[in-house]
Amino acid sequence: MKRNVASMLMPDDPVMREAIEAMKRYHQAQEAGEADVEVERLRLTAEQLFQSISDYQLAALGHQPLVRH
Repeated sequence: MKRNVASMLMPDDPVMREAIEAMKRYHQAQEAGEADVEVERLRLTAEQLFQSISDYQLAALGHQPLVRH
């Protein structure tokens, strides 16, 4: 993988848009008074997507991933 800013995800990247939409769905569910289980599921989905983006961008900049055993 090329390790520079050009290899990072940009705001219009489909993965970034998916994460933003997941966050919007989470906030809409909170405002609509959805069941706690559904709100938590949406929160975890959004959090996982943003964490994946963060991990990818750190790797693109040359940072070594943390290995947890």
